[in-house]
Amino acid sequence: MDIREISAPALAYLGDCVLELCVRRHLVEKGLSTSAHLNAEALDFVRAPAQAEAMKRILPHLTEEEDRYFRRGRNLGHGNVPKRATVSEYRAATGMEALFGYLHLTGQSERIDELFRLAYFSGDITE
Repeated sequence: MDIREISAPALAYLGDCVLELCVRRHLVEKGLSTSAHLNAEALDFVRAPAQAEAMKRILPHLTEEEDRYFRRGRNLGHGNVPKRATVSEYRAATGMEALFGYLHLTGQSERIDELFRLAYFSGDITE
């Protein structure tokens, strides 16, 4: 499979799942154990405004190739923007998801972990 032939929406779809898995792993490792607490805290990571802010933190650390995949996702046409997000936030969040989809498909699990830490914990691996 040629990664360049995968559509940006498909990369974002997969990347959404990859990010969700990162968030869930973090919350379980943090010691949360009830679904109510897990779901409530997960929202702080997966809402478009939170992802847009996270993306701002990792943008300076992206390689040229990673930035290309982020921009592919960000530049998608967006017809249905969530009520609690601006178009700009939603576009950045979609770009982040496309980036993480690309990283997953290319087997870059360490890079996924690194960027997730940078995005949400300013690189602090103890978080």
